[in-house]
This record gives sequence, C-alpha cells and structure tokens, in this order.
Amino acid sequence: MPTPPFHLQMVDLKTQYQKYKAEIDSEILEVLDTTAFINGPKVKAFQASLENYLGNCHVVPCANGTDALQIALMALGLQPGDEVIVPAFTYVATAEVIALLQLRPVMVDVDPDTFNVTAEIIEKAITPRTKAIVPVHLFGQSCDMEPIMAVAQKYNLWVVEDNAQAIGATYTFSDGSQVKTGAIGHIGCTSFYPSKNLGCYGDGGAITTPHKNWAETCSMIANHGQTKRYYHDLVGVNSRLDSVQAAVLNVKLRHLDEFAAARQKAADFYDRAFANIPALQTPARQHNSTHVFHQYTLIVKDNRRDALQAFLQEKGIPSMIYYPVPLYEQEAYKNSMANTIEKLPATDYLCRSVMSLPMHTELTDEMLTYICDAVKAFFAQ
Repeated sequence: MPTPPFHLQMVDLKTQYQKYKAEIDSEILEVLDTTAFINGPKVKAFQASLENYLGNCHVVPCANGTDALQIALMALGLQPGDEVIVPAFTYVATAEVIALLQLRPVMVDVDPDTFNVTAEIIEKAITPRTKAIVPVHLFGQSCDMEPIMAVAQKYNLWVVEDNAQAIGATYTFSDGSQVKTGAIGHIGCTSFYPSKNLGCYGDGGAITTPHKNWAETCSMIANHGQTKRYYHDLVGVNSRLDSVQAAVLNVKLRHLDEFAAARQKAADFYDRAFANIPALQTPARQHNSTHVFHQYTLIVKDNRRDALQAFLQEKGIPSMIYYPVPLYEQEAYKNSMANTIEKLPATDYLCRSVMSLPMHTELTDEMLTYICDAVKAFFAQ
C-alpha cells in the first residue's frame, strides 16, 4: 500500500478547530474582554444551553468528569463500606472515586457484545450493603437503562450514570418516550476532556440530573458546601468549570448533533467494509439507543489483535486498546476494597480482544478507505 497523502490521528482536534475557529475565537475573546474567568456569563450560558439540550434536566458545571462522579456520590450520603456496583470494563475513574470515598466498588462483568453492564448482571451482585449502581455508557451508546432503573427501584438503590463517553445519545423506553443519556438515572456525570464528543480545550465536566434537589446538593458540594458565601452547610470540594472552557463548549454544543452524525457516518463506513471479515466483530448497536461513537471499537478474534495493531502501525494508522487490564486486576484494587473474587469472562475476553480505530468528526472517505483497505489486507495474508 502506498504512503497516504494525509496524517491519520485517533482524534483530530486541530482540523475541527479550524472549521469553527471564528465562532470559538469570538467566544473566548469575550471572556478575555470581560475578565469574568470564574462563574462568568459564559458558564451560566453553557449551563442553560446544556439543560435545554438534555431536556427536563438540571446541570451543575464542574472541573472535570472525575469530580462529577465524586460529587454525585458525595451527594448521596453514602457511608464507608457501602457497596457501589460498577463494571470492571471501563476507565479507572469510575471505580477510583468510589474508593476515594471509602466505599466498596463491586466490579461486575459486562455484555460481551455491547460492552455495557446489564440489569441481569447487576441484580446478581446486589447484597444488603449495596447502595448504588454506576452504569457506564461505554464508547457512545446507552446501557439498557429501563430494566436497570427497575432493578434500582426494586432494591431501593441510587443510579449514577457515567455519561462521559455518550453525551448526545438518546435512549428509547418501551412506551416510546425518549430521554438523553445523563438524564435517566438519579444523577448523571459527564466529562468535557478535549477528545470527548463534546470537548473543551482543557479540563471540564458536569453533573446532570432531572431532580432539582440533587442539583442543589451537588451545586453546594462543588462550591465548598455553601450556597451563601462563608456559610458552609456541607463538607464540599472546589470544582469549577472556568469561563474559557465554557466559551468553547457553548460553540461545540451547537454542533454536537452534527458531530454525532459525522461519527455515525464513519462508523457505517467501517461496518460495511468489515462485514465479510469473520475474524472481526463490529460494534453492536442496541435497538433502543442511538450510538454516538466516542470510539469505534472492534473485537479482533483468534488472538490476532496485537498483530493487526502492529500491521496498521506500519501503514501509519493509529489505533488504541481500551482497556488492556480489567479494573479488578489493577494493583490499586487488588485488596479487600473490591469484592471481585472470580474472573469475569466477558471482561477478560474484551481486554484481550478489543481495538479502537480512528474516530472523529474530520475523517474523510479517502482516509476511511485507506484504513479499511489496510485492515482487509491484513486478513487477506
């Protein structure tokens, strides 16, 4: 294969910035002109816009997605030793905040096709100490939330959605009603890390909830536990979304659905190209959730993932492995804090088999053709 006339990246933030440069620069300059760098008008404008986008939802901006998870769990008033169910196939932040609060992360398996935790898996892990569930909408599509919420109601559990990878996805309930991820559980959490579908130019995050009381509590916690300056009713933290990041997000939120459509188009291209390769399993798409493709993640069968990755690297094609080590095998969690004893077969298999290809809004048909031709060439050897 000839060397491509372009530079492939997992995420191309520079080209995306150039497309919206005038809008973004104007918003940032307004912040500089007003010098309202903390909790300024841009933060309030973004908060209102995101609430409108999510629908029937309150938003509490904060400093990053990990803070959002921690603040959400703090708001629930859980006690040390309480158990929180979390998938073992996810980024460490989801379990990290549970451990930091001296809670017990109960790591469970996931569905091997969708990569998401299910109500059936969750219910088997519930004990008298279980107080909350953190379903992670991994790689861009919702967990099957209707049965998860039913299990939560049955056992009187809180549900905190980890929506860091799926903002903009829509879940359809059995009655036909549709709700955006992050507005389904009691509290939702998202990240605006630059590579996310809705990403800023630094760190940023938000807590989302359809319940006003949870929003008020989370807002207090994020602001040192106060509603009135110097009067602290709760033990809180200092977690703020700065105005420059809010300015960037104000622009990108207006284009979020366009971003999702571009990612879905690229995913469709990949799906068609790989449909007749038995050694590849393309991402499953749930019938009741849209997929916004934060990542396009393949299962590479027959232990050929690492060889495929090396082959693509030689062709100038980047790829990533999310996540190579199950959470319960991380050194930080190899103790009594986590109660996983047995191996989790789906998680172990996915950690050995998944690989993500470039996925972003600036992929062209020429780029996608080059990537797909390289993958096909590997399996034709």
